[in-house]
Amino acid sequence: MIRVLIADDHPVFRFGLRTLLKADPLLAVVGEATTGEEAIAQVSELAPDVILMDLNMPGMNGIEAIQFILADHPRVYILVLTMFDDDDSVFAAMRAGARGYLLKGTEGGETLQAIHVVSTGEAIFSPAIARRLMQYFGAPPLPGPSQPFPDLTEREREILALIAQGYTNQAIAERLVISPKTVRNHISSIFSKLQVTSRLEAIIRAKDAGMS
Repeated sequence: MIRVLIADDHPVFRFGLRTLLKADPLLAVVGEATTGEEAIAQVSELAPDVILMDLNMPGMNGIEAIQFILADHPRVYILVLTMFDDDDSVFAAMRAGARGYLLKGTEGGETLQAIHVVSTGEAIFSPAIARRLMQYFGAPPLPGPSQPFPDLTEREREILALIAQGYTNQAIAERLVISPKTVRNHISSIFSKLQVTSRLEAIIRAKDAGMS
Protein backbone atom coordinates (compact mmCIF):
# COMPACT_ATOMS: atom_id res chain seq x y z
CA MET A 1 0.00 0.00 0.00
CA ILE A 2 1.37 3.41 -1.03
CA ARG A 3 0.51 6.11 1.51
CA VAL A 4 -0.29 9.43 -0.20
CA LEU A 5 -0.52 12.95 1.23
CA ILE A 6 -2.30 15.59 -0.88
CA ALA A 7 -1.03 19.18 -0.52
CA ASP A 8 -3.26 21.62 -2.42
CA ASP A 9 -5.35 24.59 -1.35
CA HIS A 10 -8.21 23.97 -3.82
CA PRO A 11 -10.92 21.80 -2.20
CA VAL A 12 -12.50 20.78 -5.51
CA PHE A 13 -9.15 19.56 -6.85
CA ARG A 14 -8.44 17.66 -3.63
CA PHE A 15 -11.85 16.01 -3.85
CA GLY A 16 -11.13 14.94 -7.43
CA LEU A 17 -7.77 13.48 -6.42
CA ARG A 18 -9.28 11.59 -3.49
CA THR A 19 -11.92 10.10 -5.76
CA LEU A 20 -9.29 9.13 -8.33
CA LEU A 21 -6.96 7.53 -5.80
CA LYS A 22 -9.77 5.52 -4.21
CA ALA A 23 -10.12 3.68 -7.51
CA ASP A 24 -6.63 2.19 -7.02
CA PRO A 25 -6.53 -0.46 -4.28
CA LEU A 26 -2.78 0.02 -3.85
CA LEU A 27 -3.10 3.71 -2.94
CA ALA A 28 -4.33 5.19 0.35
CA VAL A 29 -4.86 8.92 1.01
CA VAL A 30 -3.59 9.38 4.55
CA GLY A 31 -4.01 13.15 4.80
CA GLU A 32 -4.57 16.52 3.15
CA ALA A 33 -2.81 19.85 3.57
CA THR A 34 -3.82 23.27 2.28
CA THR A 35 -0.51 25.07 2.94
CA GLY A 36 3.18 24.26 2.82
CA GLU A 37 3.35 24.52 6.61
CA GLU A 38 0.54 21.99 7.02
CA ALA A 39 2.27 19.60 4.63
CA ILE A 40 5.51 19.78 6.63
CA ALA A 41 3.67 19.13 9.91
CA GLN A 42 1.69 16.19 8.51
CA VAL A 43 4.71 14.38 7.08
CA SER A 44 6.06 13.64 10.56
CA GLU A 45 2.62 12.68 11.85
CA LEU A 46 1.34 10.59 8.93
CA ALA A 47 4.53 9.16 7.36
CA PRO A 48 3.39 9.27 3.71
CA ASP A 49 5.34 7.51 0.97
CA VAL A 50 4.38 10.02 -1.72
CA ILE A 51 3.27 13.65 -1.50
CA LEU A 52 1.23 15.25 -4.29
CA MET A 53 2.40 18.85 -4.03
CA ASP A 54 0.91 21.98 -5.56
CA LEU A 55 3.37 24.86 -6.01
CA ASN A 56 1.04 27.81 -5.44
CA MET A 57 -0.37 27.71 -1.91
CA PRO A 58 -0.96 30.35 0.76
CA GLY A 59 2.00 31.11 3.00
CA MET A 60 4.93 28.82 2.27
CA ASN A 61 4.88 27.75 -1.38
CA GLY A 62 5.38 24.24 -2.67
CA ILE A 63 9.06 24.68 -3.57
CA GLU A 64 9.93 25.80 -0.05
CA ALA A 65 7.84 23.00 1.44
CA ILE A 66 9.66 20.40 -0.69
CA GLN A 67 13.02 21.66 0.56
CA PHE A 68 11.94 21.58 4.22
CA ILE A 69 10.34 18.14 3.93
CA LEU A 70 13.26 16.46 2.17
CA ALA A 71 15.77 17.97 4.58
CA ASP A 72 14.20 15.90 7.38
CA HIS A 73 12.53 13.12 5.37
CA PRO A 74 14.73 12.25 2.38
CA ARG A 75 12.90 8.95 1.81
CA VAL A 76 9.61 10.70 1.02
CA TYR A 77 8.97 11.02 -2.72
CA ILE A 78 7.30 14.18 -3.99
CA LEU A 79 5.25 14.49 -7.18
CA VAL A 80 4.41 18.07 -8.18
CA LEU A 81 0.87 18.65 -9.50
CA THR A 82 0.52 22.23 -10.69
CA MET A 83 -0.74 24.61 -13.36
CA PHE A 84 2.71 26.13 -13.85
CA ASP A 85 4.72 24.87 -16.83
CA ASP A 86 7.35 27.64 -17.00
CA ASP A 87 11.06 26.79 -16.89
CA ASP A 88 11.64 28.54 -13.57
CA SER A 89 8.98 26.48 -11.80
CA VAL A 90 10.02 23.19 -13.38
CA PHE A 91 13.72 23.53 -12.58
CA ALA A 92 13.11 25.00 -9.14
CA ALA A 93 11.05 21.92 -8.29
CA MET A 94 13.74 19.62 -9.68
CA ARG A 95 16.49 21.36 -7.72
CA ALA A 96 14.37 21.18 -4.56
CA GLY A 97 14.23 17.40 -4.98
CA ALA A 98 10.84 16.64 -6.58
CA ARG A 99 10.75 13.22 -8.26
CA GLY A 100 8.11 14.12 -10.80
CA TYR A 101 6.24 17.03 -12.34
CA LEU A 102 2.70 16.77 -13.73
CA LEU A 103 0.40 19.48 -14.98
CA LYS A 104 -3.12 19.68 -13.61
CA GLY A 105 -5.41 18.31 -16.27
CA THR A 106 -3.29 15.21 -16.79
CA GLU A 107 -5.46 12.14 -17.45
CA GLY A 108 -6.40 10.17 -14.35
CA GLY A 109 -4.69 6.99 -15.48
CA GLU A 110 -1.45 8.88 -16.14
CA THR A 111 -1.63 10.44 -12.69
CA LEU A 112 -2.06 7.06 -11.02
CA GLN A 113 0.81 5.63 -13.04
CA ALA A 114 3.00 8.59 -12.07
CA ILE A 115 2.33 8.01 -8.36
CA HIS A 116 3.40 4.38 -8.70
CA VAL A 117 6.53 5.32 -10.65
CA VAL A 118 7.55 8.03 -8.19
CA SER A 119 6.97 5.68 -5.24
CA THR A 120 9.83 3.52 -6.57
CA GLY A 121 12.23 6.47 -6.66
CA GLU A 122 12.09 6.96 -10.43
CA ALA A 123 11.39 10.31 -12.11
CA ILE A 124 8.37 11.07 -14.32
CA PHE A 125 7.02 14.13 -16.10
CA SER A 126 3.94 15.24 -18.03
CA PRO A 127 4.47 14.94 -21.80
CA ALA A 128 4.60 18.73 -22.13
CA ILE A 129 7.19 18.99 -19.37
CA ALA A 130 9.18 16.10 -20.85
CA ARG A 131 9.29 17.92 -24.19
CA ARG A 132 10.48 21.07 -22.44
CA LEU A 133 13.24 19.11 -20.69
CA MET A 134 14.27 17.46 -23.96
CA GLN A 135 14.50 20.86 -25.61
CA TYR A 136 16.59 22.11 -22.71
CA PHE A 137 18.91 19.12 -22.71
CA GLY A 138 19.05 19.18 -26.51
CA ALA A 139 20.26 22.79 -26.58
CA PRO A 140 23.94 23.36 -27.44
CA PRO A 141 25.94 22.83 -24.25
CA LEU A 142 27.77 25.67 -22.62
CA PRO A 143 31.55 25.66 -23.13
CA GLY A 144 33.15 23.51 -20.49
CA PRO A 145 36.10 21.28 -19.74
CA SER A 146 36.80 18.55 -22.30
CA GLN A 147 36.56 15.90 -19.58
CA PRO A 148 33.72 16.74 -17.15
CA PHE A 149 33.79 15.27 -13.66
CA PRO A 150 37.34 13.87 -13.68
CA ASP A 151 36.61 11.93 -10.48
CA LEU A 152 34.13 9.72 -12.35
CA THR A 153 35.23 6.56 -14.11
CA GLU A 154 34.46 6.12 -17.81
CA ARG A 155 31.60 3.77 -16.94
CA GLU A 156 30.18 6.25 -14.43
CA ARG A 157 30.34 9.05 -17.01
CA GLU A 158 28.57 6.77 -19.49
CA ILE A 159 25.81 6.01 -16.98
CA LEU A 160 25.48 9.69 -16.00
CA ALA A 161 25.04 10.61 -19.67
CA LEU A 162 22.28 7.99 -20.00
CA ILE A 163 20.58 9.31 -16.85
CA ALA A 164 20.67 12.81 -18.38
CA GLN A 165 18.95 11.38 -21.49
CA GLY A 166 16.09 10.05 -19.37
CA TYR A 167 16.99 6.36 -19.18
CA THR A 168 15.64 4.40 -16.20
CA ASN A 169 17.89 2.04 -14.24
CA GLN A 170 16.41 -0.97 -16.03
CA ALA A 171 16.92 0.62 -19.45
CA ILE A 172 20.54 1.47 -18.58
CA ALA A 173 21.15 -2.11 -17.47
CA GLU A 174 19.75 -3.47 -20.74
CA ARG A 175 21.68 -0.99 -22.89
CA LEU A 176 25.02 -1.66 -21.17
CA VAL A 177 24.33 -5.39 -20.63
CA ILE A 178 24.95 -5.21 -16.89
CA SER A 179 22.75 -6.06 -13.91
CA PRO A 180 20.34 -3.53 -12.35
CA LYS A 181 22.25 -3.94 -9.07
CA THR A 182 25.47 -2.89 -10.79
CA VAL A 183 23.68 0.15 -12.21
CA ARG A 184 22.45 1.09 -8.73
CA ASN A 185 25.97 0.75 -7.33
CA HIS A 186 27.38 2.99 -10.06
CA ILE A 187 24.64 5.57 -9.47
CA SER A 188 25.36 5.61 -5.73
CA SER A 189 29.02 6.27 -6.53
CA ILE A 190 28.07 9.01 -9.00
CA PHE A 191 25.81 10.73 -6.44
CA SER A 192 28.59 10.61 -3.85
CA LYS A 193 31.23 12.03 -6.18
CA LEU A 194 28.93 14.77 -7.49
CA GLN A 195 27.66 15.50 -3.97
CA VAL A 196 24.01 15.27 -5.03
CA THR A 197 21.13 13.48 -3.35
CA SER A 198 18.72 12.86 -6.21
CA ARG A 199 18.61 11.76 -9.82
CA LEU A 200 17.28 15.15 -10.90
CA GLU A 201 20.17 17.02 -9.27
CA ALA A 202 22.55 14.72 -11.14
CA ILE A 203 20.77 15.51 -14.42
CA ILE A 204 21.16 19.24 -13.82
CA ARG A 205 24.86 18.84 -13.00
CA ALA A 206 25.35 16.77 -16.15
CA LYS A 207 23.61 19.34 -18.33
CA ASP A 208 25.57 22.20 -16.80
CA ALA A 209 28.76 20.29 -17.61
CA GLY A 210 27.73 19.81 -21.24
CA MET A 211 26.63 16.18 -20.98
CA SER A 212 23.31 15.44 -22.71
